[in-house]
Amino acid sequence: MRPASAEPERIETQGDVDPLEVANRIAPAIEADAGEAELRRELTPAIFDILLDAGFYRLLLPRSVGGFELPPSRFSAVLERIATADGSTAWCLGQTGGCAMAAGHLSPKVASEIFGPRRAVLAWGAGPKGRAVGVQGGFEVTGTWMFASGGRQANWLGAHVPLFDPDGSPRQAEDGTPLVRTMLFPAEEAEMTDIWHVMGLKATGSDNYSVDHLFVPHERTFELEGEPDPSQTGVLYRFPITLVYAAGFACVAFGLARAMLDAFIGLAKSKVPQKKQATLRDSAVVQMQVAQAEAKLGSARMYLLRSLEEIEASLLAQNRQQLTTDQRMRIRLAATHGIHQAKEVADIAYLAAGATAIFEDGKFERRFRDIHAVTQQIQARLSQFETVGQYMLGLTSNPSNL
Repeated sequence: MRPASAEPERIETQGDVDPLEVANRIAPAIEADAGEAELRRELTPAIFDILLDAGFYRLLLPRSVGGFELPPSRFSAVLERIATADGSTAWCLGQTGGCAMAAGHLSPKVASEIFGPRRAVLAWGAGPKGRAVGVQGGFEVTGTWMFASGGRQANWLGAHVPLFDPDGSPRQAEDGTPLVRTMLFPAEEAEMTDIWHVMGLKATGSDNYSVDHLFVPHERTFELEGEPDPSQTGVLYRFPITLVYAAGFACVAFGLARAMLDAFIGLAKSKVPQKKQATLRDSAVVQMQVAQAEAKLGSARMYLLRSLEEIEASLLAQNRQQLTTDQRMRIRLAATHGIHQAKEVADIAYLAAGATAIFEDGKFERRFRDIHAVTQQIQARLSQFETVGQYMLGLTSNPSNL
């Protein structure tokens, strides 16, 4: 049971295409290939082609370069639906989707050069690492980065790098913090290292990558949390990329939990546990668990999606170009809370399913590992609650770790 009010509003379309309807249509094919993708530790060519054909690597690209430019609430809803089919696929779309927002920070000419081709996919990993030395016309970049989800399908990579002068002196902002820019370069110019041997989200192929004294023109760099190009006036580019990640990855967790809870409900109607005479659904304990899990997931989901929708509407109504600190805190809290609530729902379904849940060809085992991998990512850190709590209690006015 899922109340009709819990469904997201209809997504704005580009032409006659509704991405949420497309997600519903392609989800079964993605789920059918998810097992092979996990064995390969990367998305299969079939899944990649499906996503390309659907335009799903273009959901957060500006309309000016052929993207959908979805607001975060609608993008997150699409990720949630894909995650019910496969967590790794949704995670790759969430990661590369956030990376695609780079287009809004580049000049229209450079954005078109990088993202114009149908096959364009940008990925990047954790940073800042390495160094970027200022030279004539750009930067000379050296370093190694990690967790480049979707990087095996990407034809462009990015790196968040602290800046240095040619004499080795670090460039600093007025407050003494290092100046960092994001560098974009063709994937073929980097060396990938296969390190992705993990317990969950296996098919994301989140490998390391390195460059050594690579020249990157200045026009292919930008400040990750800086102002977007003046040509980008839509609501999407008023959101920090980091918070779009937070909301999207929370909805990946929602999708995984939803799939597991629905799978358990289906199982409970027919499974008779050993040494029992009745089906699981006849148990008062199971009845209580299912109802409580539904409430837990539904409320966390609505807290996040409704928060995003209200903030988007407020930005447009008040013609503001940036989120307030209150709004940033609200998204951070809703996203972190959502991931942990989804994990609890997944745990309820997994444990209640008994031995059925441990088989690799079932509906539970891979998703259980995937959602526990989601909780280990930065967006789910318990310290995020500390940050919000400090702000609520007046201990800090503008936290820097949002």
